[in-house]
Amino acid sequence: MNLRSIGEQAKQSSYGLAVLTSQQKNEALDRVYHALLKNTDKILSANQKDMENGRRKGLNEGLLDRLMLNQERIQAMADSIRDIIQLEDPIGEVLDSYTLENGLQIKKKRVPIGVIGIIYEARPNVTLDAFTICFKTGNAVILKGGSDALYSNQAITKAIQEGLMDSQIDENAIQLITSTSHEDTEQFMKMTDYVDVIIPRGSRRLIQSVMANAKVPVIETGAGNCHIYLDAFADIQKAIDIVYNAKTQRIGVCNAAESLLVHKDIAQKILPKVQEKLNEKNVLLKCDEDSYAILKDHPGRIDHATKEDWGEEYLDYILSVKVVKDVKEAIDHINTYSTRHSECIVTENEKNAQQFLNEVDSACVYWNASTRFTDGGVFGFGAEIGISTGKIHARGPMALKEMTSYKYVIQGNGQVR
Repeated sequence: MNLRSIGEQAKQSSYGLAVLTSQQKNEALDRVYHALLKNTDKILSANQKDMENGRRKGLNEGLLDRLMLNQERIQAMADSIRDIIQLEDPIGEVLDSYTLENGLQIKKKRVPIGVIGIIYEARPNVTLDAFTICFKTGNAVILKGGSDALYSNQAITKAIQEGLMDSQIDENAIQLITSTSHEDTEQFMKMTDYVDVIIPRGSRRLIQSVMANAKVPVIETGAGNCHIYLDAFADIQKAIDIVYNAKTQRIGVCNAAESLLVHKDIAQKILPKVQEKLNEKNVLLKCDEDSYAILKDHPGRIDHATKEDWGEEYLDYILSVKVVKDVKEAIDHINTYSTRHSECIVTENEKNAQQFLNEVDSACVYWNASTRFTDGGVFGFGAEIGISTGKIHARGPMALKEMTSYKYVIQGNGQVR
């Protein structure tokens, strides 16, 4: 595979994409919508190959869930295109405008970044999400998906390119690197002449590898070691519902809860009730000594937690559990072990809630709500590229505005310096 050619084609395509009107982009996206649905059977057939390969490799339930496509999920993917079409195009927005004393008129204008590289694992829906957001914002995209989803990614990419060609738009607006070679992946991360930024989506291992090896600038999308803290003033039913939803509604996603902290004053009362609910999904609780002592005589799966458990993203029916003395200890624990993704406090005490919201250093902090809401679509942004856990350029769900840069447009009347 000639990565240089892919880079050159993407760079050239980006120049044309940058000057498309909102109407042109929306009409092309509508054609992609129809092409995706028209190719549903081909996409499902390709996904079945990936699923069979995944089972042979022994992928766990969470990874298989991320990989799996069906009619409903493909329709949801297609519907996300319609959502993007309805969103306002940020390109061309004037962010600031002023005139200098010498008469120079200066405008700060929102523009595409250029060429976006996405490196991701077995999440075929990312192929479409990445394209729609990048295309709506006038960016070309080069995708490097995981080998576990190779057939699915190829089928989705072909459907997208079919829609682009129907719109007489360069199909190289989206390109998929099909090589499974680590050497090619490392070369891709060093293509500074062609790629403006790389965004990794996937496990902590993948993200750290990209951060360590890329020469192209990277926007870090963190793994999700998300925490829920049940404060001394927690409403018990809210706590049970939030923990159950955040842990079990979908285990293979980055906004699922992986760690539970409980105030010592309510631990004896609330932990058995939380465990009873989690038993419906046979969740294994990795407990510290205090929570283990409380739960050891209750029905359910428990084990002793190790220090490594506090930083683990399980992506499985496993939850670490720790009893803490107060909100400050909960905050310190989260800031020590979290991946800066999403954290929640359950409490009816506003002072404690505000302390938690102010002092926890994560992209999204919740008061009495499941961490599962951290999502660009749920936030009203449309489909997302990922959840940025860094602090430079973008933080939290990355949608349209996060995929733009800006430039200064200066108009004069013969001024010289």
